[in-house]
Amino acid sequence: MSDDVVDRARRTLEEGIRTDFGRAMSYGAYLDLDTLLSAQHPRSEPPQHDELLFIVQHQVSELWLKLLLHELRSARSLLAADELAPALKRLARVKHVQRQLVEMWDVLATLTPSEYAQIRPFLATSSGFQSDQYRAVEFLLGNKNADMVRVFEHDARARAGLEELLAEPTVYDEFLRLLARRGYPVPREVLDRDVTAPYRLVPALVEVFAAVYAAPDEHWGVYETCEELVDVEDLFQQWRFRHLQVVTRTIGHKVGTGGSSGVDFLRRALDLTFFPELYEVRARVG
Repeated sequence: MSDDVVDRARRTLEEGIRTDFGRAMSYGAYLDLDTLLSAQHPRSEPPQHDELLFIVQHQVSELWLKLLLHELRSARSLLAADELAPALKRLARVKHVQRQLVEMWDVLATLTPSEYAQIRPFLATSSGFQSDQYRAVEFLLGNKNADMVRVFEHDARARAGLEELLAEPTVYDEFLRLLARRGYPVPREVLDRDVTAPYRLVPALVEVFAAVYAAPDEHWGVYETCEELVDVEDLFQQWRFRHLQVVTRTIGHKVGTGGSSGVDFLRRALDLTFFPELYEVRARVG
């Protein structure tokens, strides 16, 4: 290859590109990459190649969950302030984050049963079941369960955060309160419900949504929000299902490292729903 061709192919630094970061903010400093990239501590002995995959997968999941909580809390606050349009923007971003979480299971699924068996003993009693951020997402969406807080007795920060969310309204609660403020006949029992309890289907509320779905053009903002919430639940169920499938192909029906029944426990979670009326109303459409 001639020098002329090499010169044309070489990517040279432009004159304005900064190279001195002695006093200026660098990319690594802004993202605190020294901390982030030094947070992986494989424990297998002798070292197992696939343990880094397992650790990175779960750490990245926790970062996405952190963003998910940030967006869901914002959506809830905007609904409480009657700001429906920006709340929908937040929910749109929530769905993109959820898709990342769902697709991440494809990476972990490359871990074969034999490979996982080499690192599983080093997990000891740790388990994704103990993710307080995952539990916080469930609380925000409506799957309240005070018993789950007991798992975090050892962690004052996590316990306090979950206790706080347990006592607060969910995203769905704030949406239903917004509907009531806009004149929709939301049943009083919904507005006065115990928000520390898991949400349960209220048949009278199905009638409210049936009217919305019967004339979507007249209720467009509300109609769109209903469908956004269904999308959120759909993606959450996809995440649960992929989790179930990956665990099944990796360990079969072994007991989970955290003490759960494993596959059977995960399968029961597929029966949970956050927004029951939004599914029940579908039988009324048309």
